[in-house]
Amino acid sequence: MSEDNDVNRNKVALVTGANKGIGYEIAAGLGALGWTVGVGARNEERREAAVEKLRADGIDAFGVPLDVTDDASAAGAARLIEERTGRLDALVNNAGITGGGPQEPTVVDLDRVRAVVETNVIGVIRVTNALLPLLRRSPSPRIVNVSSGVGSLTLQSTPGADTGPIAVAYAPSKTFLNAVTVQYAKELADTNILVNAVCPGFTATDLNGFRGVRTPQQGAASAIRLATVPDDGPRGRFFNDDGELPW
Repeated sequence: MSEDNDVNRNKVALVTGANKGIGYEIAAGLGALGWTVGVGARNEERREAAVEKLRADGIDAFGVPLDVTDDASAAGAARLIEERTGRLDALVNNAGITGGGPQEPTVVDLDRVRAVVETNVIGVIRVTNALLPLLRRSPSPRIVNVSSGVGSLTLQSTPGADTGPIAVAYAPSKTFLNAVTVQYAKELADTNILVNAVCPGFTATDLNGFRGVRTPQQGAASAIRLATVPDDGPRGRFFNDDGELPW
């Protein structure tokens, strides 16, 4: 085991939506650094398949049944991690949905908007609050919220900026998530919990019909970096691979 892995071998992470795509690669990346990784996902078959694949690669992974839209499920995930490890060093809130289309604001189905916000925003709050007691036990806890550049109001209002199609459910949900990230960072400013948001870039996953130009491994890199920043690292900031993004 390398020196870096030896340092990280007792650290524990939970990654939501980790059975595939970017979430899986975040789990794999942290596991490769020596972390024990909880694979949070709703679908039991896909969750356990991901755990088996990670274990085959020598990663200490375990499944965490988790529906981020359900209070009891979030509480159950916290109990499972408590029983399994007794601590949590990093929470990566990766689970999210686009909501499908159409999403032009004049024609959108309001139930579509509600569903996206329930998963992408309220789900993050629900899971974060359920796991905070375990995070507080860590000497260096980290919370990483996987957002998107389309959530940046600065970029959305910049003429000529490529912010994708009009999406009144998905894009504003990421703006909302960015604002939530800032509020957590402000409330936890006097603690050792570092909270940040990250944009993985336009990554090829089933979320976009695999139209993205980045691989899931590339999309996972910034989240892994923010989950492992030192104690003097940033808090309440928004990053991609190239550096800090505007809110």
